[in-house]
Amino acid sequence: MNKLEKGPVVITLISLIILGTLFSGCVKEKIEKKEATFEEIAVGLMVNLSEENYEKAYNMFNSELKNSLSLEQLQTTWEYFTNLYGEFEEIIDTNKTIDSGYDIVRLNSSFSNNYILKFRIVFTKDKEITGFWMDGVTSENIYSAPAYVNQKNFTENEITFGLDEWMLPGTVSMPVGNGPFPAVILVHGSGPNDRDETIGPNKPFKDIAWGLASNQIAVLRYEKRTKQYSNELINNINLTIKEEVVDDALAAYDFLRNYDKIDSDNIIILGHSLGAMIAPYIATLEQNISKIILLAPPARPLIDLIYNQTIYLAELDGTIDEDESLAIQEVELAIEKIKNLNFSDNEMIFSAYKTYWEYLNSFDQVEIAESLELPILILQGRRDYQVTYEDDFHIWNNTLKDKNNVMLKSYSDLNHLFMKGSGPSTNMEYLEEGHVSSKIIFNIIDWIFMS
Repeated sequence: MNKLEKGPVVITLISLIILGTLFSGCVKEKIEKKEATFEEIAVGLMVNLSEENYEKAYNMFNSELKNSLSLEQLQTTWEYFTNLYGEFEEIIDTNKTIDSGYDIVRLNSSFSNNYILKFRIVFTKDKEITGFWMDGVTSENIYSAPAYVNQKNFTENEITFGLDEWMLPGTVSMPVGNGPFPAVILVHGSGPNDRDETIGPNKPFKDIAWGLASNQIAVLRYEKRTKQYSNELINNINLTIKEEVVDDALAAYDFLRNYDKIDSDNIIILGHSLGAMIAPYIATLEQNISKIILLAPPARPLIDLIYNQTIYLAELDGTIDEDESLAIQEVELAIEKIKNLNFSDNEMIFSAYKTYWEYLNSFDQVEIAESLELPILILQGRRDYQVTYEDDFHIWNNTLKDKNNVMLKSYSDLNHLFMKGSGPSTNMEYLEEGHVSSKIIFNIIDWIFMS
């Protein structure tokens, strides 16, 4: 496999980097060309990256940002995007706004594999860059429903729920009939996910919602807070898993238990990846949750997954070159900082501040799950390189296999998105259109009605 096929070494913590924040920081040095507009400066940065003038682009950042982002990381991150989404084509449009005292330029840029990437560049009033973010990816491919979906069997209602300050839009997929129906709440993986957990042309949460709703199970899916309120959370150094995941999952439960045709005694949490890691904890906070389903739940600390993913991607072609070796060393240094919490409150590592990592350092999802008595279903793809069968699933299995309330299943041909494939899994296959396997859908349906 050549370099283009495997992609550069980058942090691919589930969707944290795939669809997550790129980098941010404070910039003190002034842009030399004072006469340039905010839009012109933003476009200039993108042009430098698209023309592979990485050093010139990097020199637009100040010393503080350079301390948290190396030139090699900037280059490999941009190459990661072009490997995944195709070559940069053009900036479709720009839009300048002001939010919380910052001037913000948003750029929608087209890439050759039919994707539009949404970038956000944040400025001070003196036109100094204070943040460079990638807010999401839109695929120009049209979603087609998998064969296990029967759209005549359900309807969809657009809803809004949540805490007053953080109201979220969502969708309820409701089976046709009088009910009451069991209901599933979908809890996202890492990063600013939309309600479908879209990655490239794939929408795994939409597959799951439509598949279950076709078979007499209601589903609520919603925009993740870090996507819906990205501007408000951009520099929130106090953000933890509680604000990112837990609070909104509990709000979804409160909303759904009073929703028409829902069986309030049979509301289930289904988490994927990070959401699966946190689902057992959510169940300790709301003890009326009837069941939890964990799809690819990490059993190890997230920093261990980050390191292993970095090594895995670097070794896909059988060799580790100099750039990859440097990237691995940088990951090792960052992980050491996180383990010892040896960095400032304002420093961001792997797209998260110290408070976030401090919270996770003390989190033991396996121990929490072991204490639960409610029914638990754990599903794992054996081709998953992000949360692995060899490491994570074995920990879950060894710990919980003797508990009568737990069912564990693995699938030889499924990846992290629970989509079929063959051979070693790569980050590139996420951009190949597919659907959540019917085996997953019907195993979940059978378990819900039988457990």
